[in-house]
Parts: sequence; C-alpha cells; structure tokens
Amino acid sequence: MKILGIDEAGRGPFIGPMYIAGFLLDESFLNKLTELGVKDSKLLSKNRRESIYLSLIKIGKYKLIDVQPKEIELMSKIGINLNKLEMIKMSEIVNELKPDVVYIDCPSTNTKKFVEEFKILLKNKNLKIIAEHKADYKYPIVGAASILAKVNRDNFIKNLHKEIGYFGSGYLTDEDTINFLKNNFSKIKDHPQIRKTWETYNTLLKEKEQKSLNSFFFK
Repeated sequence: MKILGIDEAGRGPFIGPMYIAGFLLDESFLNKLTELGVKDSKLLSKNRRESIYLSLIKIGKYKLIDVQPKEIELMSKIGINLNKLEMIKMSEIVNELKPDVVYIDCPSTNTKKFVEEFKILLKNKNLKIIAEHKADYKYPIVGAASILAKVNRDNFIKNLHKEIGYFGSGYLTDEDTINFLKNNFSKIKDHPQIRKTWETYNTLLKEKEQKSLNSFFFK
C-alpha cells in the first residue's frame, strides 16, 4: 500500500512563496521515518532538517509545488482563497503520485467540508483521505512532507536574501522582517516576492505615501 503525506511551508508570510510537498512511501517502509527521526519540521533544527531531507529523497517519491506570490494574488482576485488554492495544488500532487491513502495537514477549520471538496478534484474518487489539523505533528509521513517543503522554501529564501538583502523569514511576526520592511519598503514594494494582496501591503504603502506628503509640505 502506498502512503502519501502532504504539507506546506510558507502559507502566511509577507515575503516569499509557499511550498507544498507530497511524500510517498510504501507502507512497509514507514518504520524508516521513525528511524530517521522524522518530525514536524518546526520541531527540528535547520541542520537536522537538511540531514533528514537528504535521506528522505533517497527512500521515497515526492513532488514539490512552489506557489509564487503572483499566483496567490491572481487567485485572490478571482475569488480563490488560500485554502482553496492549497486544495487545488494538493490534488495535483495526489493525482500525479497516485497513493492508496493520503494524510493531509488540513488548511481548513472545517475538515469534513475540505475532504468533500477535495474528492471532487481527484481522479481516484475512492482514495482514503485523512485530513487533520497538526497532522505534521501526529503522522511521520506528513512530517516528512513538511521537511521537504520547509527545506526547499528555506533555500529559496536564502537566495532571495542575496538578491534584496536579509529580511529574516518573511513573516510579520519576525522582528528582522519588520525592520527590513520599515527601512526598505519603498525599494522592494514592486518586487514579485511581495504579497501585495496582504492588508499589510496597503498599510505600508499608505504610510510611505503619507511620509512623502509630509516631507513635501513640511520640509
């Protein structure tokens, strides 16, 4: 029996893409995940994640999808929110890897409705679906997917730092990100890695515009 785990990294940051990963493993090899020390990626150090990642890609099949801010913005404009977009991308992973069972770290608060809508997008309508909150913490197969997503997003962010400067994780709970935006927003406001549909974008834009007006009238 083929078991698939799906999870994401970078769902809510202001800067950078979201990565969605699917990790497929034969049921008989699931014990390997425990041996490797697979956990929710957030519970592992950077070095440990990267070490486990290298082992995972040798023992299982996987698919990674990076969802760029431009696509998130476009989908939002046509009424497809982040939960629905994740669902669509997850269905692409399932349809390509063809598991017998899939475990999903569910993005929606209504897991029952999520599963019902998710099945509509699948080629295999009889697929067994387990969609739960904190599935990455509970099921090692989802933890494996979370590691794949996290490591790949981290690598992307590392390269982005080289391009526009160090901004931390890109999350608005990160002090490094906040300080970077305060000092550099005017320079990077049109960069493709900025999520312009986030309310923070309009707030920062208005603040910068107001400061420009004040410096013009009261200089």
